[in-house]
Amino acid sequence: MSEIVLTGEVKSKKKKRVDPEIGVSLSWKTLKAQKQLIFMSVPIAIYLIIFSYVPVWGWLMAFQNYRPALSFWKQDWVGLQQFRFLFQDDAFLGVLRNTIAMSFINLVLGFVTAIALALLLNEIKVRFFKRTVQTISYLPHFLSWVIAAGIVATSLSVDDGIVNTVLMKLHLIDQPVMWLSKGHYFWGIVGLSNVWKEVGWNTIIYLAAITSIDPSLYEAASIDGAGRFHKMRYVTLPGIKSTFIILLIMNIGHILDAGFEVQYLLGNGLVVDWSQTIDIFVLKYGISMGNYSLATAAGIFKTIVSVILVFIANSIAKRFGEERLV
Repeated sequence: MSEIVLTGEVKSKKKKRVDPEIGVSLSWKTLKAQKQLIFMSVPIAIYLIIFSYVPVWGWLMAFQNYRPALSFWKQDWVGLQQFRFLFQDDAFLGVLRNTIAMSFINLVLGFVTAIALALLLNEIKVRFFKRTVQTISYLPHFLSWVIAAGIVATSLSVDDGIVNTVLMKLHLIDQPVMWLSKGHYFWGIVGLSNVWKEVGWNTIIYLAAITSIDPSLYEAASIDGAGRFHKMRYVTLPGIKSTFIILLIMNIGHILDAGFEVQYLLGNGLVVDWSQTIDIFVLKYGISMGNYSLATAAGIFKTIVSVILVFIANSIAKRFGEERLV
């Protein structure tokens, strides 16, 4: 009889699946008890399916010599021809170089400036001044890139641009510099423009992470004779380390997302070899020249590389015992 009961218990346990991370038994009873949450998630799931998964069938164009005039099943299938042409095209390799370089610059400058500003704001004791600085710093985030690019272009203008005016007043240059006409300046301009526009917004999450640090750690550091910089180094920075790692993993997945608007708006014929990114390449070949198959192949390459980089970064973080996405 005991064997029968034991067998029944084993069978009943097989009907449930236990999540090893949270230890919750997932069963129809559990799902029924949380039916309100499930119903609330249904519209979001439908939205994701319609706008994120259904359009994936369009990736098949990358394996065709796609012509809009023909039906889908009458297209000429060419296999990996578009991908081979993509990596043999000097223009795409140059675009890939620009994308990686500007993404890396944005990544480094974005993290360094956001963390530095968060540390400095955390040390400000006058609440009114702290809030004023924080508000001013994240206001540019709410400007569209059309307006922001116009401000940047005006500031760098040869005719009474504030940058040239200040540099000439300081006797650092003898005559106005055509910043937007020289390719080797373009990557730096894009990086600094992104910092000006997003540094305040990126700081918010670090300030939130700093508030979760135990105040007793600062008190203990003060008793040990630590100054402000030592507290930032040995208390604040380790306290926001997990937040930094998670954001770094997520941003590594966007290493091929150098941007589109700022490069498109600030770029011109004189710096085209430095300003074009993969997104602009897709627009140029996909819409302007009608080569939809090649543009789709470039988009697939970008997506696959992003996913692979996220998994690699997540695995490295797991191996070193750091915070990770999953």
